[in-house]
Formats: sequence, structure tokens, C-alpha cells
Amino acid sequence: MIHCGKKHICAAVPCILIFASILICSWKDLHLLNNTARKIFHQATTASPAHQLCRGKPAESIITPLKDNRTFIISPYFDDRENKVTRVIGIVHHEDVKQLYCWFCCQPDGKVYVSKAKIDVHSDRFGFPYGAADIVCLEPENCDPTHVSIHQSPQGNIDQLPRFEIKNRKAETSSVDFTVCISAMFGNYNNVLQFIQSMEMYKILGVQKVVIYKNNCSHLMEKVLKFYTEEGTVEVIPWPINSHLKVSSKWHFSMDAKDIGYYGQITALNDCIYRNMQRSKFVVLNDADEIILPLKHPDWKTMMSSLQEQNPGTGIFLFENHIFPETVSTHTFNISSWNTVPGINILQHVHREPDRKDVYNPRKMIIDPRQVIQTSVHSVLHAYGNSVNVPMDVALVYHCRVPLQGNLPRESLIKDTTLWRYNLSLIMNVNKVLYQTVL
Repeated sequence: MIHCGKKHICAAVPCILIFASILICSWKDLHLLNNTARKIFHQATTASPAHQLCRGKPAESIITPLKDNRTFIISPYFDDRENKVTRVIGIVHHEDVKQLYCWFCCQPDGKVYVSKAKIDVHSDRFGFPYGAADIVCLEPENCDPTHVSIHQSPQGNIDQLPRFEIKNRKAETSSVDFTVCISAMFGNYNNVLQFIQSMEMYKILGVQKVVIYKNNCSHLMEKVLKFYTEEGTVEVIPWPINSHLKVSSKWHFSMDAKDIGYYGQITALNDCIYRNMQRSKFVVLNDADEIILPLKHPDWKTMMSSLQEQNPGTGIFLFENHIFPETVSTHTFNISSWNTVPGINILQHVHREPDRKDVYNPRKMIIDPRQVIQTSVHSVLHAYGNSVNVPMDVALVYHCRVPLQGNLPRESLIKDTTLWRYNLSLIMNVNKVLYQTVL
């Protein structure tokens, strides 16, 4: 039998009550916040703008490494499609990064709330050690955070952590119908003529915005990008991924054993979807040498209206890729003034390779960004909406590049002049751009 005096009992009772209260509160927090950790730090309330109330060092680059050098933050986005969460698009080492925490800056008083993150590394890493990841944190109630910091621990000095603005915080109506996401421009890119032709074809088909994740390009290409940026068509996102990781220009680790594949293309595509989730009705995921050509409709708006009517509840539309080899050309549309411009004249390449038995033709996509959670290059990984393969007689991806069936004689190729339907507008528009930039 244990005996205690009155003084000891009086001292012990408050301790027991406090300890019990802590246990109950902790259990409630864990239960309600799905095993997230919480910690509040008080700050003096002032009349300053939100970004001044929030502590931490403002992130200055599109790619921000954390101190562990195994985690790279691109951007956080508010996502309330299921729960109120902040979804941080990032790049992580798939084995080494075990835990991360979101340090939220709550409004209107600048209190800091720490929440444990769920780290969801995308399944399509293609063998590379680093891959795209969603770092997802449940937001605290009655907080409405405007900024967040990411840290490996719930403890630390927030003044030493990078601070990111949470995008998509305010609901907006779509300001454009179609945004094209191109990732990533690298290898001192200099295919100027084909790039201009693609931009002008996109505009003819109904595109209002093109987002380009640019690693590097030629000086001449910089002039063209500057023109389109000032015009309002192009938004250039700097993409210095090779400053942080050993990058491969190949899609699979077995082809080039580096840190991450194809200049972090998948991460850029996912960032582009969330960046345009509120401002664009549709997002188009393709490369600069690819054009989704409608065969039954004059433009994308009428095509997508028809496809949505035929496929209610569908948010992902996949179009079959077809190679038009740059090695096979016609003399038609050999425009002399274009011959001095570096790059391919797509109007001269209208022969496509035939399908091969048992060989899969990859697809590119037009998506409703609000229905997509995660994407890969040729398919969506997680989505709310259905996916549909668009028949080839409705549209195909015109892809002018080096051949995949290089040994085929010309007569084995299929002549397809769908592109020529747009030749008058395309030639006129390309000439206008060339005379303002290159010629």
C-alpha cells in the first residue's frame, strides 16, 4: 500500500488533471486532423499585409531545395476538392525522404500552425531515384493560411525556413478556354521555325495561353519567346533543374543513370495543371513539336464541345500520337524566306508512319484540370473524372520529328494533308512573327 501525505496529494491532483487534459486534447487533434501534428506559435498582431505578418525567407526560385538536399519545393496550391488541404508540388528522393511538415501562417494574426505532411511520390518515376511528389497537409480550422514553409521537423526556427505563397487561395472563374503546357525546353533549343508554327497553329485552334518550363534555349529562341511573352500568349517559367540534380534527357533510368528523367518533365506538367486549375477551362499536355489536329471540327472549342456532349462526366481526353518523319518532305510550301530560319517547316512534312502491329502509340491529352489529381506524360495517374481515348477519325497528334520507322520507303508512308487546311492563316501569321523577330 502506497501512502501519501495531504501536501503530496494536493500537488499531484492538478498534475494528473493537466496530464489527462493534454491526452484528451492530443487524441482529439490526432483524430480530427488525420494524424497531423499541431503547434501554435503566437506573433504580435499588426495591421501589416499578410506577407509581412508571415515569417520565413521568401522563396525566390521556382525550385527551392530544403536543407536535406533530398527535397525540392516547386509551389504549394490550395485544394479543397475533398478536404481543405495545401498540396505542395515537389521533387523528392523516393527512399530518403521519410517525413515533412507544413508550417502554416494563419490569418489574420500570423500564428504558426505545424501539420505533418503526407508524402505521395508519383508512381511514374521510370526507375529514377528522384520523382515528382505531392506533399499534402490538412489545413487547420479557422486559419485560412496564405503562406507555408516546409521542414523536416515540427521543431525549428521558422525565420530560417523558406516561405511560399499558397496559390489558388481565392476562387476564380476560368479566364481562358485552352492553356498548353510545354515541358521542358532544354538542350539549347533552336527549332525556331517549327516552334513559331506550333504557336500559331495553337492560336488558330483556340489557345489563349502557352506555359513553357524553360531550362535553356538559343539566343534566337530567346527573342521569339520575348515576342510571345510581350504579346501575352506565352508565360515562361524558369526551370533550372540541372542546378540541383543530375538530369537525364532520357525517359528511363536504364537508358541514362541520373537523378531524374527528362529534365523533371512530370513535375513540371503537374505544376502546370495546378497553376492553371482555376484560370483555364482546359489544359493541353503536349510538346512543342506536337499539335492535336481535329479532323471533323475546325478548332478545339467545337471539338471539345462535341466530345464532352458524347462523353458526360469525362475530364481526360487522350489523343493518339502519330509520327510525321522530318526526313520525308514535299516541295509544296517551300517558302524561300523561311529557309534562313533554323528549324523544320511542318507544312512540308505530311507523310505519317503507319501503325505497327502490337506497338502502342502513346497519347497526349486535353484535360479538365479540376478533375485531375496527378498526371504522367501519356496518361493521368489519379483523377475524379473518367478518361476516354479519342478515335483517330476525330483527331490525332501531328508529331513531326525524327522517324521511328526509319527504314520504311516513302511509298509505305501515309500521305495526310490535314495540316494544309490551315495553310493560308498559318503562313500569314508565321510571316508576321518572323518579320518582327527573326527576319
